[in-house]
Amino acid sequence: MRKENPTRYSSAVGEAWQHASFKVKYCHKVFDIKEVREECDKLFDEASKRYNIPIEGKGFDSNHVHMKADIGMYSRAEVAKKLKGYTAKKLFQKFPWLKKKYFWDSGLWNPSYYMGSPKSLANLDAYLRKQKYFDPSQTRLVAF
Repeated sequence: MRKENPTRYSSAVGEAWQHASFKVKYCHKVFDIKEVREECDKLFDEASKRYNIPIEGKGFDSNHVHMKADIGMYSRAEVAKKLKGYTAKKLFQKFPWLKKKYFWDSGLWNPSYYMGSPKSLANLDAYLRKQKYFDPSQTRLVAF
């Protein structure tokens, strides 16, 4: 399939879609709390815009999140650091009780993460839809 308007960088053209998954430290089921999950979802959208990392679709489970992200010219480690760092900082600012109750004043995310090339984007989309908390209205992100 030929893309009509590919993403352009100073030294490259194209996309680099990855399946990204971040797990909450200590496996606490904080995303079962609707307000926390919805705020984290919003924060991923903010981080996406801030760092120009398009995200199409996010699926939350009780203690982790999966998403499809176009990492562009960033390394996988840079993307994980930017997305996890932004969401954790802002989430704890909004819900300071969360940090005290569940994380004993440590961080939100487990230091490890998964980021890999999906065998097919359609399979990844189907996988995201199977997560416990999936909002079908946010599967397509408007172009930056």
